[in-house]
Amino acid sequence: MIDYQLLRDEVAQHPYPLLFATISGAHLYGFPSPDSDFDLRGVHLLPIEDVVGILPKRETVEVSGLRQGAEIDLVTHDACKFFSLMLKRNGYVLEQLFSPLVVCQRPEFEELQAIGLKCITRHHVHHYQGFAHTQWNLFEKENPPRVKPLLYVYRVLLTGIHLMRVGIVEANLTKLNEEFRLPYLNDLIAIKTGGPEQATLEPSAVERHAGEFKRLVGELDNAGKESKLPDEPAAQADLNDLLIRLRLRASN
Repeated sequence: MIDYQLLRDEVAQHPYPLLFATISGAHLYGFPSPDSDFDLRGVHLLPIEDVVGILPKRETVEVSGLRQGAEIDLVTHDACKFFSLMLKRNGYVLEQLFSPLVVCQRPEFEELQAIGLKCITRHHVHHYQGFAHTQWNLFEKENPPRVKPLLYVYRVLLTGIHLMRVGIVEANLTKLNEEFRLPYLNDLIAIKTGGPEQATLEPSAVERHAGEFKRLVGELDNAGKESKLPDEPAAQADLNDLLIRLRLRASN
């Protein structure tokens, strides 16, 4: 169970007003362990004097700590930085923006989500290709191999394939597997969600998953090549307009 009040109390201590804060990480991906920490991500609004001044700006705020036995990691970017990342092939920010696990939001959050749909391009495939290979390399180096990084591999691959095919950001592995129907995933998820964060696998399982990794990488590559998504985002003007309005409201 997610204690949303605890998380709201945490984000309420942020030094700047927040446009939104959502839950990312294992809770978003659908496989939190009982001892998983809470990864909160969002957007803050710097005051106008910080934006126009020459002093260093806190474009990113990172806070972590233990709250009532729960480890909470909060990372937010100023709206200008976050909006700029949305215009790049950055899957992280889109997953944060479209996370259904919303801790807090301003009315403009729904407008930002609508604009975010126009930021999705076929070139986001490169984000998921690179991330999948990075996660697989980390998994291969472990002895004994852990369930968590392997689930991250599958989550990244299936999110990328799904995005290229239908243009929708879905980061929950359980929901993704309703489409892909990979028989071994439910067992892996059960191990992760029913045990400790550091749950391990038998070393003999690595070879079997290596074959699946190679197959799904091929599916992701093909999905990117066949995708009907646009080549470029069509949201720059809308993001610029929203940012100006947010700055003006924050200054009043």
